[in-house]
Amino acid sequence: MTSLKTPPAAVICGLGAALPPRAVPNAELCAELDTNDEWIRTRTGIRERRIADAGVSTEDLAVAAGAAALESSGTREVQALVLATTTPDHLMPATAPAVAARLGLTDTAAFDVAAVCTGFVYALATAAGLIATRTARTVLVVGADRMSRLPSPDDRTTRPLFADGAGAVVLRSGDATEPGALGPMVLGSDGTHRDLLLAPHGGHMQMQGPELFRHAVDRMCSVTRQAVQLAGWRIEDIDRIVPHQANARITASVGRCLMIGADRRVQNIGHVGNTGAASIPLALAQASADGTVLPGHRICLTAFGAGLTWGATTVIWPDLKSAAHPHHDTAMERP
Repeated sequence: MTSLKTPPAAVICGLGAALPPRAVPNAELCAELDTNDEWIRTRTGIRERRIADAGVSTEDLAVAAGAAALESSGTREVQALVLATTTPDHLMPATAPAVAARLGLTDTAAFDVAAVCTGFVYALATAAGLIATRTARTVLVVGADRMSRLPSPDDRTTRPLFADGAGAVVLRSGDATEPGALGPMVLGSDGTHRDLLLAPHGGHMQMQGPELFRHAVDRMCSVTRQAVQLAGWRIEDIDRIVPHQANARITASVGRCLMIGADRRVQNIGHVGNTGAASIPLALAQASADGTVLPGHRICLTAFGAGLTWGATTVIWPDLKSAAHPHHDTAMERP
């Protein structure tokens, strides 16, 4: 039990995810862009991605994933909802309160966090702080993005990368020694490089790929080492690393840098694409469902995104109840 003098830990007790049903293979994009399937696969690792229909909002994605996570957790007593997103449905208000309302979470604190592809890790840290200060006993953390809206339709570099989806976890107050407890959080940013990946108001995404690649590998390796050390682990203790699904070549480079083999790297970008803040919980949901991640596994979550931002944390994976298929009226499906 956590004493009044010891801050409670944030413990994962529910997991959910949602993907648009429409899969867009490389061949479909190649018919519209000056590119080919081999070029996309060898440079990104992506064979297909999920793209939401025009009438589907970030809110819709978040509601579907949040509902699945709540079902998995077995609780509806949530005091806060933190939504990580780069693609809110409006400049104002935030998207999170609407998500909370549709989930039936009345009188619940709800707000958005914007840290692009590191957003989910930033949101976890924010939720852990709410729990540590006893502001909330249970927090729903959602990462949801419609990243496919940001590239120019004729950009052969960025359009094949980005996709849509949502993932979520429920965190409850608990003890730092129990399975599911989040370890120390390491977060960072460097705004001097903000132009490496930028989507200006009213304009399309602009990306300086080679330079961004270098920063992504360097920062993810560094922040992973820091989080692992603070958790009292060694790199070789990691059973699975779950990186932000930015690019298969980035994941492979991070693995080589840290000497973490492909068998310990969780990757689903091949059929999902880069879903921004949704990518880590989506990867976790698939890996948990297919047995790649098992209860007791030592997991490191690590991310890098525009800003520049980066972050990592650790967790010993808990034994979670699988959530049922989200309601059909969400027009989503589980990964």
